[in-house]
Amino acid sequence: MLDKSHKPTWTSFEEATKADWDAVMDYEEAYNAALPDRILDAIRSLDEDWTPYPVNRYQHSLQAATRAYEDGADEELVVAALIHDTGDILSPYNHGELSAAMMKPYVSEKTHWILKHHCVFQGYYYNHHLGGDRNARDKYRDSPYWEDCRYFCHEYDQKAFDPDYPTKPLEFFEPMLRRVLNKGEGHMELNETSES
Repeated sequence: MLDKSHKPTWTSFEEATKADWDAVMDYEEAYNAALPDRILDAIRSLDEDWTPYPVNRYQHSLQAATRAYEDGADEELVVAALIHDTGDILSPYNHGELSAAMMKPYVSEKTHWILKHHCVFQGYYYNHHLGGDRNARDKYRDSPYWEDCRYFCHEYDQKAFDPDYPTKPLEFFEPMLRRVLNKGEGHMELNETSES
């Protein structure tokens, strides 16, 4: 239970007591419980009025998730398809890394890898039009997840711009997102061990 009466008196981490950190952890637990709502708001913020794409990034995200769902992908991958471009909001030039970092405590190593690398894999479809190397993804050929990422991008991401595709609404995916975010590792830094 969050104790709102606890008033901190410390001004640096080294001054904080165990009681102070207990109060911080209570706050963190309550704040982190609202993470699904913040992610849903981030997805909604992709619903811009104008786009040079056939659908905007909000519709694209819903369509990618719908395609993954209809393909029988596991729930974690459906959620990855739903949130794969949310990193665009704060970091458009490396949005895959940001989306991957956001989901790392909640998804498998494979799904994290797909999210992190989907941008370079997507380049296969357009880099050659922009003066880049469409085969840049090949530098990751040794990864056990290369084919999984290629499939994700080919079947869910690059095809998800069809304004006539029967796309499911965000409310359909909300319970999946909440379930995936409910199985996280929590504070990952607490699981780190010092190296000798």
